Amino acid sequence: MAPAQNTQSKIDPVCGMDLSESSDVSMVMHSDSSFYFCGMNCEKRFKKYPKKFQGKPLIKLNKIWKVFKMGGVETKVLRGLDMHIWEGDFVAIIGHSGSGKSTALNMIGLLDKPTSGTVFLKGKDISLLDDEGRAELRSKTFGFVFQQYNLIPWLTAFENATLPLIFLGKKIEAEKIEARFEEMGLKDRMTHRPFELSGGEQQRTALLRALANDPEIILGDEPTGNLDSVMGSKILKVLIDLNKVHKKTLIIVTHDADIAGQADQVIVFKDGSLLRDHQVHKKISSHNNDAS
Repeated sequence: MAPAQNTQSKIDPVCGMDLSESSDVSMVMHSDSSFYFCGMNCEKRFKKYPKKFQGKPLIKLNKIWKVFKMGGVETKVLRGLDMHIWEGDFVAIIGHSGSGKSTALNMIGLLDKPTSGTVFLKGKDISLLDDEGRAELRSKTFGFVFQQYNLIPWLTAFENATLPLIFLGKKIEAEKIEARFEEMGLKDRMTHRPFELSGGEQQRTALLRALANDPEIILGDEPTGNLDSVMGSKILKVLIDLNKVHKKTLIIVTHDADIAGQADQVIVFKDGSLLRDHQVHKKISSHNNDAS
């Protein structure tokens, strides 16, 4: 009798890439089912944690298209994107400028809606939520760290960091927030406004804001891109500690192959979809630092 086929026989169970148009893919038999992989990295991860990768991913993007229209011109940024993110992973998304990586991050974090396709969170279709539902889920589930900091200029560092709590109607525990500022080396800067802070201080404040609601998922879009190497390394260490110690799912869009090298999973974008064999990140030079 022929072995049973996985119900998603041509979907890489690890990264979610659709391999149905590919003939030269790796196949592994497990529990009388066939599993297909885009490259060695995904195959190795599956063999190490087969039970995990036969469950439901924390985040699943299914056939996501994003088309921007300006006048009579259409720009296809995401082209039928399929992708999996697994709970507790540190995922690095890389690719050249314009590859769609930042747009995909916006889809994950409910900052934008797909033109077509479905976004699942814990098996639930969240692409159907109305604006109010999206805002509520976004504020409860995600913490965002951007390259540009996005601090409100007329608010102090303390006030910026507590904004997510205000939006959620939660009590602000001043002593707890102050303790976090002290941990970040910012206790003496809490009453300063963004223009009075250095780039590193602004990014640490933005990180405190991202963590204020104790999010399950932290999203970073080039979070160290505007920082020098020393401060960038410090911010990255904080983010990785949140993943490894506090078990937060961490997703970072980056151009930096060194950051990608520390991730559990690397996902490479090209022309709005995934590129096979994610180890190609080792060949991507760090000068490609434009956001997509």
